Amino acid sequence: MTSEKTVLITGTSSGIGLAAAVAAAREGWRVVATMRDTGKADALLEAAAEHAVTDRIQVKHLDVVDPGSITACLDEVIAEHGRLDALVNNAGAAQVGTIERMSLDDVRAAMEVNFFGVVAATRAALPHLRASRGRVITVTSVGGAVGQPFNEAYCAAKFAVEGFMQSLDPVAATVGVDVVVVEPGAVASEFVANIGLDVPALLAAAGPYAPALQAYVARTQQSFGNAQTPFEAAAPIIEALTGDEPPFRVQTSEWARAFVGTTLADLDGSAVRALTGPWLR
Repeated sequence: MTSEKTVLITGTSSGIGLAAAVAAAREGWRVVATMRDTGKADALLEAAAEHAVTDRIQVKHLDVVDPGSITACLDEVIAEHGRLDALVNNAGAAQVGTIERMSLDDVRAAMEVNFFGVVAATRAALPHLRASRGRVITVTSVGGAVGQPFNEAYCAAKFAVEGFMQSLDPVAATVGVDVVVVEPGAVASEFVANIGLDVPALLAAAGPYAPALQAYVARTQQSFGNAQTPFEAAAPIIEALTGDEPPFRVQTSEWARAFVGTTLADLDGSAVRALTGPWLR
């Protein structure tokens, strides 16, 4: 067991999760870096070695859609370290498409990973976070505040996460647990590659939505050309992890703040329509 502060981070095989694990270790945290497939830990371990924090990062299996996996991982963490001071919900999966051309199983799968996985991990961690007076930090997305074309299932899940966390926030505060959501914009990471988009196949299957989808894909590819690096996007996570009084909502860039601000000040929805409508023309 250890008296060092311990953080469990989900989805650390690449992207923001990998960067957050390394950055937290550099800040002196004991990091339990979890992933669904520990065979994909090489990139994380290489980054940890590069930053001389290998001894502060422990890789464990955790699949957020498997409650048994979550329980087993947390039981190991408490047995080995004696405490859990923070949970960073980062694991997620993209889902591109529009509802008429998707199956309900596709939508349910997106909700399982992006929403119910967050709920399950948070629920299991809360007793330990109450004991340490710790915090829950959840990586959502600007897509959790602004609904975006051809991301209906993904944005629905992220909206649900934000509503869940905003509702939990005052309740958790009564038992000494802080709740934070972190909203990245475009991030240059393997998350985009991991979508496995076959654009020609998507367009061929899009039917009457193909012209709009083609415009969306072109716009999205351009936006990711100017994306943040994973370490840039992870910096606000570390600030939320280490700060004395973190805010509930944090964006990872000025662009993300302006983008999310559109909807937070948009009482009738017209500003979001004006923002996203041209993406499809």
